[in-house]
Amino acid sequence: MPENSWPENDSYNVPDSLHDLLMEVSELSDSEVVPLYPSGEHRRRKAALVLALIWSSTLALHVYVGGFWLILGLTMVMGVHSLRLLIARPPKLPASLSWQHPDPDVPRVSLLVAAKNEAAVIGALVKALCELDYPRDRYELWLIDDNSSDQTPTILDDLAKQYSQLRVLHRTAKDQGGKSGALNQVLPLTQGDIIGVFDADAQVPPDLLRRVVPFFSEAQLGAVQVRKAITNYRTNFWTQGQATEMALDTFFQQQRIAIGGIGELRGNGQFVRRQALEACGGWNEATITDDLDLTLRLHLNQWDIDFLPLPPVQEEGVTYFSALWHQRNRWAEGGYQRYLDYWPLMARNRLGPQKTFDLVMFWITQYGLPTAAVPDLLLALVRQQVPLLAPVTSLTLALSFLGMLAGLNRIRRSQKLPFRPLSLVIQALQGTVYMMHWFLVVASMTTRVAIRPKRLKWVKTMHQGEQDAQWLAE
Repeated sequence: MPENSWPENDSYNVPDSLHDLLMEVSELSDSEVVPLYPSGEHRRRKAALVLALIWSSTLALHVYVGGFWLILGLTMVMGVHSLRLLIARPPKLPASLSWQHPDPDVPRVSLLVAAKNEAAVIGALVKALCELDYPRDRYELWLIDDNSSDQTPTILDDLAKQYSQLRVLHRTAKDQGGKSGALNQVLPLTQGDIIGVFDADAQVPPDLLRRVVPFFSEAQLGAVQVRKAITNYRTNFWTQGQATEMALDTFFQQQRIAIGGIGELRGNGQFVRRQALEACGGWNEATITDDLDLTLRLHLNQWDIDFLPLPPVQEEGVTYFSALWHQRNRWAEGGYQRYLDYWPLMARNRLGPQKTFDLVMFWITQYGLPTAAVPDLLLALVRQQVPLLAPVTSLTLALSFLGMLAGLNRIRRSQKLPFRPLSLVIQALQGTVYMMHWFLVVASMTTRVAIRPKRLKWVKTMHQGEQDAQWLAE
């Protein structure tokens, strides 16, 4: 995909920047629709201010005699929230559509795939998506060839002659906006009431649409995310870790939604109500993670996001650390960008109290804690004492471990696999060790985006069409 680009104003002084950032809150109206395409301006300035606040607050807590008690109080608040997450019961899933008495007016669905140099996997995906168990005249498939240099364009043109649902749009080097630009370009050509988005390496079960479409009977539902699973689990430690990470994400998605928190999109296997998508202005071309940005804009515009745990959409996991590092840095930075872009609306409680509190707790564990861990560890070494944030860190690791256990167990039960507690514990422990990379990713990313001028480097994740089913059976 072509590199995204947006204006970036990096010249500032701290007093003016703080004043300007605070003024953003007063300039927004409660009824204002979230900006269609945030320009991404001043992200570096905002990131520098946030980094300075986190580091200075960590220093102040070390110096302040009551700092430990403040951390203990935060840990207790987070502990109560964690307990709510662990004991919540996910809502009952809607019944799948039945074709015993087919409804001729089932919603129209448009499936979109943006692909660049995906000759190894695109044929299998097209075949799967064109043979879904859904009325042929009620869904369409759009493949966007994003200026590929391999055989992807030829393969797609040949496939379009075989499948009546398939439409192909070829983009050139002049077309910008990356994946978001490709999806925005094809959106006006689609006819679906529901828009589904897949990655080129997706493996899709035949009954997926019959499972997803009933969710949209809820008028306030803006989107549904399907659980993702890793096909090549057995390859090595990194792919095993990603598989366990997906199980953890499944658990947290369901639990956060159950307590009235934030459901999130994950790009591959996401379905969005057309009305909600158009109200939000389509996909943001000024971000590097279109799914995470759209997640927040949907919630800010009072739409909900639900989650389908079964059946999953499968995808390939990256097989070596350097690829994982590039991928997770992009995910981390894209997720961080949305807080920098939309914080004024969140500060005005645009999300409502439950979603706002859930998002704050999530930000602390995902971004705040890893960023503060650097100065906390350095100060602890200098002062020869235990890191001040140890209680919060311990709680976060414990929640992650328990979430992995619960997520793995739910997947096991959904697949009707035998219960092997020792195997689940070993997988969860290995997954916890694997997830430690996130601390390094976030700590380096938050420092980098606050100091260095923006340099957007897109590193393609290579897909080989690898498969590895029933990974929990071992």
